Amino acid sequence: MRIVGLLKIAMVIYRKRIDLLTNILSFLLFKSGIFLVLLFAWNSTAWSQVPLIYMPLPSLTNKDLAVIVNDADPLSLKIGRYYQRRRKIPGGQIIHISFNPGQKTMSEEQFKVIKKQVDQKTPAQIQAFVLTWKQPYRVGCMSITTAFAAGYNESFCAKGCKPTLSSPYFNSMTDKPFNQLNWRPTMMLAGESFPEVEALIDRGVASDNTNPDGSAYLLVTSDKHRSSRSKIFFKTALMFKGLWPVHYLEQDYIENKKDVMFYFTGLTHVSKITTNTFLPGAVADHLTSTGGVLSGGKQMSILEWLKAGATGSYGTVIEPCNFVQKFSNPAVLMHFYLRGNSLIEAYWKSVAWPGQGVFIGEPLAKPFAFR
Repeated sequence: MRIVGLLKIAMVIYRKRIDLLTNILSFLLFKSGIFLVLLFAWNSTAWSQVPLIYMPLPSLTNKDLAVIVNDADPLSLKIGRYYQRRRKIPGGQIIHISFNPGQKTMSEEQFKVIKKQVDQKTPAQIQAFVLTWKQPYRVGCMSITTAFAAGYNESFCAKGCKPTLSSPYFNSMTDKPFNQLNWRPTMMLAGESFPEVEALIDRGVASDNTNPDGSAYLLVTSDKHRSSRSKIFFKTALMFKGLWPVHYLEQDYIENKKDVMFYFTGLTHVSKITTNTFLPGAVADHLTSTGGVLSGGKQMSILEWLKAGATGSYGTVIEPCNFVQKFSNPAVLMHFYLRGNSLIEAYWKSVAWPGQGVFIGEPLAKPFAFR
């Protein structure tokens, strides 16, 4: 019982480093010679006292991801080759298609033809897709990432301020989304130029298993319509108190911060983002109507977050109104990301109604994964 007591003390002191606790546990069990008794005691008492956020989850790997390349787009080909090399993607998981890369919106008819080709070429074990182009970012009235994830369905669209079809993957413990839900979450791996995407990929790879000491910044801005997530922000700060640094701030921007791991806000344009240091694997987005319009427009594109150093972002491609369900829930995203899910898993699980929004970033980044 004395050893169990020591384990409990060690757990409290080092609760943010479960890997260290595992080493302590292994040493004490070896010295005591009562492996089964103490293992039961750990599972039934000490382990149950560890906050859920520190209980590890699996993450998708390079064996679970298919890379879709547009052969008519030289930049897409270059991104695909580099990503395959950096993430060691097996050759059978590189899927080649061809279409005009100059279009911002793909028609429903064209998409269905391409999707059929992709499905025929996709190995059975694949759980997620990555698209290696900047445009098109939209299919009819849907985002292209949801169209590839679940197929074209106008229930994901809305004319005016109306709800859209919900995602079964939202806030889900599912670790094999295609096997269990028949969904393949999809993320765009894109930028204005190859050096931008190369740097994005390198940040994602560099983030793996680093367990960075960063902070979350949740900003309720002067734009009240685009601060509809304010209640979620406040609850998130309370939920993570003592577990992860969360700064709930009523201001329009942060600047010169050196520890940005999560940055969520609501404005048409966010100032001073390039003055901050985004840690490898960082996530950032802003609630606004057309952040996912990657060709640019009157509102800030989510590509600006990637240029500033973030590894993932999300934005809508068509007017969503300010339904919080159509944007990321930081509490859900942080819950799954901090427990070890990859970026594509945690981000997709955080959006309840993803039909009008695109996910962008390096999908396999997993800074909090356990080795």
